[in-house]
Amino acid sequence: MTYETVRATDPAVAEALEGERARQNDTLAMIASENHVSEAVMEAQSSELTNNYAEGYPGERYYGGCEYADDVEQLAIDRATELWGADHVNVQPHSGSQANMGVYLAALEPGDKILSLDLTHGGHLSHGHPANFAGQVYEVEQYEVDAETGYVDYEGLRETAESFDPDIIVSGYSAYPREVDFERIQATADAVDAYHLADIAHITGLVAAGVHESPVGIADFVTGSTHKTIRAGRGGIIMCDEEYASDIDSAVFPGAQGGPAMHNVAGKAVGFGEALEPEFERYAEQTVANAKALGDRLQEHGLDLVSGGTDNHLVLVDLRPSHPDTTGKEVEESLEEAGIVLNANTVPGETRSAFNPSGIRAGTPCLTTRGFGEEACREVADLIYDVVDAPHDDDVVAEVSQRVDELTDEYTLYD
Repeated sequence: MTYETVRATDPAVAEALEGERARQNDTLAMIASENHVSEAVMEAQSSELTNNYAEGYPGERYYGGCEYADDVEQLAIDRATELWGADHVNVQPHSGSQANMGVYLAALEPGDKILSLDLTHGGHLSHGHPANFAGQVYEVEQYEVDAETGYVDYEGLRETAESFDPDIIVSGYSAYPREVDFERIQATADAVDAYHLADIAHITGLVAAGVHESPVGIADFVTGSTHKTIRAGRGGIIMCDEEYASDIDSAVFPGAQGGPAMHNVAGKAVGFGEALEPEFERYAEQTVANAKALGDRLQEHGLDLVSGGTDNHLVLVDLRPSHPDTTGKEVEESLEEAGIVLNANTVPGETRSAFNPSGIRAGTPCLTTRGFGEEACREVADLIYDVVDAPHDDDVVAEVSQRVDELTDEYTLYD
């Protein structure tokens, strides 16, 4: 994709777009919530559907001129249904957070109770943080991971549910490196007569490929992002049993948003189609294998991983045991200078500010899309450790940067 037309019209924007393309080509993206979509997905997202207003659903629009929008949305729905096996799918949410909003609007009343994982233990803002709409509209209680093991404390979750009596329990997390026992959480929800929302935003692709347990058919509602491990158009998705279909659709439109971003729905349709190909299962398996290789090598260097490893696409490093005076933000900034982009992250039992926490989170979806295997990810772990061990050493950062340049030349991304 070139930006010749944009440059002729708006050179300043074109310069930023070209700069971003170069940045992605020339750095190793390891933010666990990011991925690199195909040229086909990007082309679909830049289509003429951006001009289309399509309030409503296929065959039931409030505007004319929607026959091709109907075709595209129905393709996205049908492919999502095949990928995840849900009875009903809504592909219109603009994001995973808005997908969660749709579920809350469909299932809850203002003031109802949400039980979710604490943000510093790997939860997400949209699960009830006071800065988010969910924490402002609903009463929220939170459960935690076990301080010793780093795994979700399922017994503690059940005890909290029994005392708090929530209306909905949220599972699924943004910084949790282990497989989620959805059936156990569903059993707790059943015991306290609560709904169960499984937010699989990070693992949507892993679930689709069968390399992580699926909550579809277990939880009452399943939400997710469509641009992370699934590599489709940017946005969100809601899946549910047929009995909730009408309530969910009404909650998304007109409840939570107006017209759908049909160009993004087109990107979802294309990405879902790509995920139905046999290669995608191999991609998902490699993503997990790469994360394990990355985590194992970091541990060999003496770094402490929350929960002692990973079952999915990310590792969460607690810097305190090995580097007590080094913060996650210091490491993030020095690694970015070297061309490795990941994020500082809170860890269970966080003792610092969320803006300058004690951990770093690293994911392998983008590296795997570029073609990295386990050996290359082990080398990336070596580079990360070099910077963790000397974040303010300019010579170390320069040496790592040089090797990153060689790796990005070897594993090319966009032409």
